[in-house]
Amino acid sequence: MNKKEDFFSEILKNESFFLLIKPEDNIYLNSYLRNALFEELDSLIKLGLKNVEISWSNNKNWLNFVSTIKIKYPRINLGSASIINKQSIEDSLRIGLNFSMMKFWDKDLFNYAKAKSHLLIPGIKHLTDLEEAINSRCKIIKIYPIHNKDNSINILDYKNIDFIAAGGLSINDVNKYKSLGYKSIVIGDKGIKNLKFDRKIFEWLKTN
Repeated sequence: MNKKEDFFSEILKNESFFLLIKPEDNIYLNSYLRNALFEELDSLIKLGLKNVEISWSNNKNWLNFVSTIKIKYPRINLGSASIINKQSIEDSLRIGLNFSMMKFWDKDLFNYAKAKSHLLIPGIKHLTDLEEAINSRCKIIKIYPIHNKDNSINILDYKNIDFIAAGGLSINDVNKYKSLGYKSIVIGDKGIKNLKFDRKIFEWLKTN
């Protein structure tokens, strides 16, 4: 487990953001929509996109959809997001994803993933949850939603923790949060609209 955390920490040193994709149910069986998304994603990966996460869904076609992405792009750091239960962990393990992120802190779920040697990154906004996560030897933490985090949380007080900012962020926020001490950010809803990724992400990848 420590090796997975160390590997992930090394990625965070060189990569500034994660692109979060939240597929709607109609994309799983609609080849036109799916291919349109893959065409966009393919362009970003060719420009150097490294970190992608797909929101987990209880839809029976989710496994096949994410497996296709893993096979199609074997070199990206691919994970799952919005992890809420053991099934979502098991689905992520079945595909062989590198990591998962959950919206909130769930100690039991974190320990379940740890027992399975799967890297699960919690979303935290309260100081008490942050302290419990650290006591559980969690070394990579997502602050979510970043705009509503507990004011008493100062990430600079935790030298051995890698922090990721998430919630309502765009590619324009990368430099701001890096300057505040965050190792990376998650770009979700502001990164994609109508199956088209923010063109500024293309420009950022071209120049970085």
